[in-house]
Amino acid sequence: MKKTIVVLPGDGIGPETTAAAVEVLRAVAARHGHEFVFRPCLFGGCAIDAAGEALPPETLAACRAADAVLLGAVGGPKWDRLPADKRPERGALLPLRKELGLFCNLRPAVLHEALRDASPLRRELTEGGIDLVVVRELTGGIYFGERGTAETEAWDVMRYSVPEVERIARKAFALARTRRGKVTNVDKHNVLASSRLWRATVERVGNGEFPDVALDHLYVDNAAQQLVRNPRRFDVILTGNLFGDILSDEAATIAGSLGMLPSASLREDSFGLYEPIHGSAPDIAGKGIANPLAAILSAAMMLRHSFGLANEAAEIERAVGVALDAGVRTPDIAPPGGKSVGTEEMASAVLHAL
Repeated sequence: MKKTIVVLPGDGIGPETTAAAVEVLRAVAARHGHEFVFRPCLFGGCAIDAAGEALPPETLAACRAADAVLLGAVGGPKWDRLPADKRPERGALLPLRKELGLFCNLRPAVLHEALRDASPLRRELTEGGIDLVVVRELTGGIYFGERGTAETEAWDVMRYSVPEVERIARKAFALARTRRGKVTNVDKHNVLASSRLWRATVERVGNGEFPDVALDHLYVDNAAQQLVRNPRRFDVILTGNLFGDILSDEAATIAGSLGMLPSASLREDSFGLYEPIHGSAPDIAGKGIANPLAAILSAAMMLRHSFGLANEAAEIERAVGVALDAGVRTPDIAPPGGKSVGTEEMASAVLHAL
């Protein structure tokens, strides 16, 4: 199999963690006889510095022509003084998602048994493990709605259409069929008109097209509480852009560290953009101590969702588990006072396990 992967290392720790993921992908390709062609491109703050804009046209063109995109991280205080629509997040990440039609964001949160002590939850709450997926609508809602600023007020509009909700709901129900068969819809049905349309559409899709999948509903504030009180109640969480952004970061924290959580942003076909959910972490950039596992696990998601290589993806995920079981830890997941390794050493442990 030959595939072209655009690599957007981005800013901060992005180049370090992305390099580790590419190394693992090269090892998998060599092991199984695949050919992955990596095409690095400027994106984010580094693109502003080099090309004057966060999403250069040639980067967007390369992404459109690729089979998948691997992204590191964007942003940092260096660019915070720019106008909001010129900063890396608004000037690069949101437009890229919109231009590529990446409406479905999958954010799995898995607590490995070896990292139970890294979770802030009491051990009895994590008995049996945590394994859930947040399915977040990514190109609609308040982040893409009408916005404006006047002298003494500002506004952002949360708007959803029926087709937008239908397509993300179908993704969530189809995913639940491959897991434990349960979808929890999260909204603010008691307050927001957009949530009332959202819930009615989700119920119609679920009852009509996926009667074998269980469906329940939670208000977003209750869902946030249940994530820390009883995380094992969740299988697939379906929600909108804003709520999904917040809840997936909370889920990442209870799973031990932001450095452990991958993500996939998908459209209707097999194309996807894959990135760790952590930020650019400028405070540790260049120190060689960033956790590369989220980027490596994002690469595994790429193999599974875009390339149909489920066995190869599972090999990477098992290798990560072997490294963790062996006690290899970067500082973010090491016990207080415990031994930790750097980015390259953690990547090497995964490669050795492969």
